[in-house]
Amino acid sequence: MAAAAGPHAGAAAEARFISSAKGKGLFATKNIRKGETVFVERPVVSSQFLWNALYNYRACDHCLRALETAEENAQRLLGRSSLVLPHPEQCSIRKDLHQQCPRCQVTYCSAECRQAALEQYHQVLCLGPSRDDPTHPLNKLQEAWRNMHYPPETSSIMLMARMVATIKQAKDKEWWIKAFSQFCSKTANEEEEIVHKLLGDKFKGQLELLRLLFTEALYDEYLSRWFTPEGFQSLFALVGTNGQGIGTSSLSQWVHACDALDLPMLQREELDAFIDQLYKDIEKESGEFLNCEGSGLYVLQSCCNHSCIPNAETSFPENNFLLHLTALEDIEAGEEICISYLDCCQRERSRHSRNKILRENYLFTCSCPKCLAQADDADVTSDEEEEGEGETDDAELEDEMTDV
Repeated sequence: MAAAAGPHAGAAAEARFISSAKGKGLFATKNIRKGETVFVERPVVSSQFLWNALYNYRACDHCLRALETAEENAQRLLGRSSLVLPHPEQCSIRKDLHQQCPRCQVTYCSAECRQAALEQYHQVLCLGPSRDDPTHPLNKLQEAWRNMHYPPETSSIMLMARMVATIKQAKDKEWWIKAFSQFCSKTANEEEEIVHKLLGDKFKGQLELLRLLFTEALYDEYLSRWFTPEGFQSLFALVGTNGQGIGTSSLSQWVHACDALDLPMLQREELDAFIDQLYKDIEKESGEFLNCEGSGLYVLQSCCNHSCIPNAETSFPENNFLLHLTALEDIEAGEEICISYLDCCQRERSRHSRNKILRENYLFTCSCPKCLAQADDADVTSDEEEEGEGETDDAELEDEMTDV
């Protein structure tokens, strides 16, 4: 996992500047067929969500690969330690490769991830013997964040912490600052008078407390502007508007592997029925929170503009932080590649409801073909949609973002 962040070689798309209002966009450099992988990209930085980790969703501290076997994953989600999964050989988790930091005991899926974390940011963030000390500045920062940002989680203060730690450790600090400066960090869209929901009036006191704790834990003279009230808000907005949700699951990987098995018809029917019932039982016990979840900053993916009728989608089929962008339809060379920042259910809501979510989370009003076609619709929200807004918006947003 030590390779540089960014898309793998052979990406079929490139970022281009569109306009000062819209910024950059992602465009196909060749004809892309439906179902084709446009690119695979690793994040500049990523982090597991804090509540997700606290609830024992065990993931590699660097690449977020799920660390439990599929059977352990299902047993925990069901609260049933006696559960036995068929076809255990289809689980890809290699516990023999797992390694821990010798000082603070955080766990990695491999020696490569442990080394990559150590070289990029972990020297600064390693808590050593203070891992369980509630008075340690980093632990105070994380506790404050958890008390302000309950599940469903959409961001993490530790993504910002890893950005700072990366630059503090780096030999070429300006290279990393330039890398992070590629991401939009507007705190508001002044032309449309939109302010990011995490920076609204009701969060001002919380933001100042976070800034003080962030400064106590991580202050660096070289990055002093990031620790000012204005700089901290910009950093916060950068993570809030660009952070791409990541979801990993050993159980999901096992299910996909089982789906590919060539089985006699009776065995196939029995296995499918077992899996269907397993998911029903898990939903009763644990609800919709099935994955190890976190977020990351992806340079190329962050250039993808939104459309309510997207022609591409993101996923994490390798059970780690490697993002795959896949075409949902044929895309011609020169055509813009758009993803949806909304999930399937949200995309079926009224134009007014869709844009409410987009304004609060991403600071823009959508003008995709679907929204333009509905421009004359009344600016109203149905009773059913109003009941589903607020926290549910974040929940649905996260479900879409963490598709594995």
